[in-house]
Amino acid sequence: MRRLAIEGAWAIDLRPHHDERGTFVEWFAHDEVSAVLGAPMPVALAGVSISRKGVVRGVHFVETPPGQVRYVTCVAGEVRDFVVDVREGSPTFGRWDSVLLGPDHWRAVHLAEGLGHAFTALTDRATVLYLCSAPYRPERERTVHPFDPELALPWPAGTERSLSARDRQAPTLALAQRRGLLPAWSAGEARTGASVRDGPPPMPVPTDHRTAPLTDPTRRPS
Repeated sequence: MRRLAIEGAWAIDLRPHHDERGTFVEWFAHDEVSAVLGAPMPVALAGVSISRKGVVRGVHFVETPPGQVRYVTCVAGEVRDFVVDVREGSPTFGRWDSVLLGPDHWRAVHLAEGLGHAFTALTDRATVLYLCSAPYRPERERTVHPFDPELALPWPAGTERSLSARDRQAPTLALAQRRGLLPAWSAGEARTGASVRDGPPPMPVPTDHRTAPLTDPTRRPS
């Protein structure tokens, strides 16, 4: 596991095993993940989404408390996965980090409570698996518009994008902040575990890894 540029977000390099029958991948190891985070990750919900090329899902997050820890991977096709810091008071508020997920990039992403998550399908039938620490509660689900120009997420060009009605109508990050919809960083961090905050420094990242701050990282939308 290695830290991403967003506090509370981790990338996990998976180890596929190939033979004449095909491939086996252990995509979640409870003991290994818990050892790094300093606390066990409870699993209350497992889900799967299948998306055609160009589909955009997100930026989704769950209000805190209670929040929802998420662990995500892609087992068919390919997606560009984004972690977006929507936590007020976070030192990386308004920033994002990104990795490729899929059988050519065997990785998973772990997101602490309060972090925003989004991805776009780069292929047809992109199949994403989720483990979540809390059950789905629609009244606690929140979203920020994935094409918010201030976030400036680098969605791939040349592909027709498809969004849900909820995501098309989502507020920008600044508007969500004014409406009081964003989680507080202190609330999420209190349940993340000291080992995440005080652990080893970030490791070198692969070439498909990107980070983009706001134009002024100290600025907060008004």
